[in-house]
Amino acid sequence: MTGKTATLYRMVLPDHLCPSGLKAKWLLESEGYEVEDHPLLTREETDAFKAQHDVATTPQAWIGNERIGGYIDLRKHFGRRVLEKGETTYRPVIALFAMMALMAVAAAYVATGQPISVLSAEWFVSFSMCGLAYLKLRDVESFSTMFLNYDLLARRWVPYAYIYPFAEGLAGVLMTAHAFDWLSIPVALFIGTVGAASVFKAVYVDRRELKCACVGGDSNVPLGFVSLTENLFMIGMAVWMLAKPMAM
Repeated sequence: MTGKTATLYRMVLPDHLCPSGLKAKWLLESEGYEVEDHPLLTREETDAFKAQHDVATTPQAWIGNERIGGYIDLRKHFGRRVLEKGETTYRPVIALFAMMALMAVAAAYVATGQPISVLSAEWFVSFSMCGLAYLKLRDVESFSTMFLNYDLLARRWVPYAYIYPFAEGLAGVLMTAHAFDWLSIPVALFIGTVGAASVFKAVYVDRRELKCACVGGDSNVPLGFVSLTENLFMIGMAVWMLAKPMAM
C-alpha cells in the first residue's frame, strides 16, 4: 500500500470499453496510486454522471478532493509529455528512419551475412524512399496541397504534385531491387534536385515557415532539414548508383 489513492470514473459499456479510461487507470497505477475504480455501465449512467459533475467527457479522475480530469489532464498533472494539436514534432520522421535503418540492416544480414555494408546503406536510402512515398500516397490530395506551398515545379505544373509520390516510390523499389537503373537513376536525380532546390529557396532564401510534405499531408514536421535531407539522399543515391559501375 502506497497511501496514495485516486478515484476514477470511466465508461465500461457492453459495446464500448473506453480506451482513455483504461489508459487513465494504468497511468494512475503506474504513478503509485491505488485506484478506486467506478465503471459507468450504461449510457444513461454516463450521461447522469457528466450532468452531475458538469463535465463533457469521461474518464474523470480525482486525487483527493481535486478533480484532475481525463487522461490528457492526468499526463499534464504528472508532468508527462503531451503533444498539443498542431505542435511541431520530428517523431514521425525519427520513427520512419529508425525502422528503415533496422530493416536495411536485417535485410542485408540475410542477403550477405553482414549487417553493416554498402548494401545496407543503399537499402536504408531506398527503403526510406519507399516509406516516405507510402506516407504521401495515403492521401495524395492532402500531400499535393501541402507540396504546392513550396515546390518550384509543382507551382508551375500542378500535376507534378500528384506524380511526385509515385515517382519516389517507383525509384525506391527499383533501387532496392537494383533493377532498371536507366529509369530509377534519372527519376531520383530529377525529383531530388528539384526538391532540394525548392526547399532551399523556401527555407533558407525566402525564410518561410512551412510544414513539410515529406511525411504526408497531415504532417506537423517543419519544412527544412528533414525534407532537404530526403532530397539529398535521393541525389546521393542516384549519383552513387551511376558511379558505382565505373569504380568496379
